[in-house]
Amino acid sequence: MSYNLNKNKNGDKNSAEKITTKVILSRLMTLVGQERKNLYIAIVFIFINSGLNLIAPYLMGSAVDKYIVTNQYDGLIKISIILLGIFLLALVSGYTQAQLMGRVGQRMMFNLRNNVFSKLQDLPIGFFTENKAGDLISRINNDTDKINQFFSQSLVQFMSSIFTMLGAAIFLLTIEPKLALAALSPAIVLWFFTRATSPWVKKQNAENLKTTGGLSAEIQESLENFKVIVAFNRRDYFRDKFDEANRENYRTAIKSGIANNIFTPVYGFSSHIGQLVVLAFGIYMITTGQFTVGLLISFLAYIAQFYNPLRQIAALWASFQVALAGWDRISQIMSQENNLKTIPAIEREKNHALISFRNVSFSYVPEKEILSNVSFDLERGKTYAFVGPTGGGKTTTASLIARLFDPTSGEIFLNGRDIRSYNANDRTAKVGFILQEPFLFTGTIRDNILYGNACFINLTDDELMKELQEVGLEGLLERFDGGLHAEIKATGEGLSLGQKQIIAFMRAVIRRPDLLILDEATANIDTVTEQLLEDILQKLPKSATRIVIAHRLNTIESADEIYFVNSGTLTKAGSMQDAVNLLLHGKRES
Repeated sequence: MSYNLNKNKNGDKNSAEKITTKVILSRLMTLVGQERKNLYIAIVFIFINSGLNLIAPYLMGSAVDKYIVTNQYDGLIKISIILLGIFLLALVSGYTQAQLMGRVGQRMMFNLRNNVFSKLQDLPIGFFTENKAGDLISRINNDTDKINQFFSQSLVQFMSSIFTMLGAAIFLLTIEPKLALAALSPAIVLWFFTRATSPWVKKQNAENLKTTGGLSAEIQESLENFKVIVAFNRRDYFRDKFDEANRENYRTAIKSGIANNIFTPVYGFSSHIGQLVVLAFGIYMITTGQFTVGLLISFLAYIAQFYNPLRQIAALWASFQVALAGWDRISQIMSQENNLKTIPAIEREKNHALISFRNVSFSYVPEKEILSNVSFDLERGKTYAFVGPTGGGKTTTASLIARLFDPTSGEIFLNGRDIRSYNANDRTAKVGFILQEPFLFTGTIRDNILYGNACFINLTDDELMKELQEVGLEGLLERFDGGLHAEIKATGEGLSLGQKQIIAFMRAVIRRPDLLILDEATANIDTVTEQLLEDILQKLPKSATRIVIAHRLNTIESADEIYFVNSGTLTKAGSMQDAVNLLLHGKRES
């Protein structure tokens, strides 16, 4: 199953590219959720605000014809007071709807980011190996912000403009239908123009959001690997890569900028044409006695109220297209499914093995098989060593045991049950995994020990120390100033690899797993620390099974059984010397 969000093969386009703007908009509106009530209230205030603004031109025109022309200034004062009241009410209604929509937008962005992040938490390892972290960060931060801007700012103006335009058109048709039709005719041309250009505008914005994500990914990769960059003095390499990504982002930004601004001058030109039509024909009708000066003033005001919102919509439409492009990228994440499904537990024949592989095959890509029809059993309480050349399949086998992936074919059993029938909590409680380069979180040692150990989360420091003592881990805290509350910086900066590994061991061993996998866990630490960690492992329950993946043969001397992993097969190595011979032979073949 492919999880690449940016994949776009010919003839196999993402389904998101095939759906219409109407469908995307309906899905975008599903984000409203619990904010629907507030949105409806805001719409009511938008309607009130538009209605109040539409009444004013009619009253002004009437005041000209009834009071100014006839010199009835007392009536003019009354109309002025009424207009002042209308403008004050419009001010209050406009402020209220802006506040409501601003809050709606912020809450929606908060919920959307939570939903996207929760979705990411539910996706398997394969998703993150196919997509760059920087691009995912850009989708969570930048793309959701574009959607928020549309809902909290553009949607208010968009709906207000629509209401104002419709109201203005109704007033125009009521006052003088023939003149109104002539004045509104340029709007028909605008409708066809907008419909024709919108897909192109959306495409340009989608490309710009994609390159923004790529730029974010490039920056993140450079910062994460800065030590390597400095060590190899290859700042030029990453500078060139950044420059390439930055230029690509600049290119798409220029295109999207042109696309987003293409509507404004066209809509402005149409507005001017409409006003010229009204002015020319209106003056002609006044001279022939078919029209009054007051009605012409009202007509010109309504034409402005029809075309000015159109010009606003021109800018808002670009914001709408950006929001749609952002939602496309967000929905690609939300549509992903975890292929590591939990299946119903099925009873099978009991055996003494903790882990059983039955005709297991696996490949990351279809054309290259890593494991081929592999079968073996791992018994409780034994230590197993996996050796073999780099790329032979050792870590892949361990990853399948921990169910980071599912086999392409075959079955894996844990305690006699299909490993797929365990939920994530039960499985991780039984299987511990210590990597060669452990990852630590910003916080304290206590925070890092409790990560993934929810059963200890409510323990006091004394109770947690008691748990550490029971598995012989309390002595390791002496290596850290501050004990449990020693501060850990981002990704463990300032700690030696050995100290990081000690914390990782504490995190895994305290849960007393049935199976503990050590993937080159002691490869880069000193022999004193390695021996200390080995002593701790010896204190695990007798029923605990260990899998040691190692290149250094001295780390597997105490193993009960050794498996040689290479070319898709697992072979029992027999003695240590047999393992050495197989390893040397495997390296020569590689």
